[in-house]
Amino acid sequence: MKKLAAELVGTFALVFFGCGAAVVGGMGTGPTAVNLLGIASAFGFAIVAMAYGIGPISGCHVNPAVSFGVFVAGRMSAGEMIQYWIAQVIGAIAGAVVLYIILSGKAQGWNGGLGQNGWGAGYLGEYGVVSAFVFEVVATFLFLVTILGVTHPFAPSGFAGLAIGLTLVVIHLVGINITGTSVNPARSIGPALVGIASSPERVAQLWLFIVAPLIGAGLAGLLFKESALLDASRG
Repeated sequence: MKKLAAELVGTFALVFFGCGAAVVGGMGTGPTAVNLLGIASAFGFAIVAMAYGIGPISGCHVNPAVSFGVFVAGRMSAGEMIQYWIAQVIGAIAGAVVLYIILSGKAQGWNGGLGQNGWGAGYLGEYGVVSAFVFEVVATFLFLVTILGVTHPFAPSGFAGLAIGLTLVVIHLVGINITGTSVNPARSIGPALVGIASSPERVAQLWLFIVAPLIGAGLAGLLFKESALLDASRG
């Protein structure tokens, strides 16, 4: 239960800080505005903070795709993965609910958005579904390569959280204008469901932000599973 509680809190923090920076900061002007780098940093620094805060308890997956990649790599059981998924989605929804409550108190200027992921006409750079799908697969694959690499027993200890967080910053710098950057099904599910009244089309697009990250994570997990088997055979 401690692990599940940690995953819930960690995913809550990711959505609250990351999506909060995108929505609250995005409505600011002048010195109160948060630019692309600021939003990307909010997501990355949230992961750094949680990695050192809850990492010793649960490993700080805070992302169903990460748990899936870890499972495919042979580092956790299917049952534990599913439990992590449930805690992560609940945490993401809770983070989006708190954001909704806060933003509902704004007198004017809020359109109901909660930092939902999406693609197509009217969404940020207006990229098509193929561009969105390819980005989410590739970005999640690279993200999991980093995570599985820096958490390997042979990797230098103490720097995993920083490496993972900075990788997430870079991923957001590239992807925000394409999909808003997901690489995390829970991060997409929470804001989409809570903000369904203002943006029902984002719920219809959720499939991509579930399927594509899982594919990317699964490929990275297979890479590390095969590498482990090869090392074992050589040993």
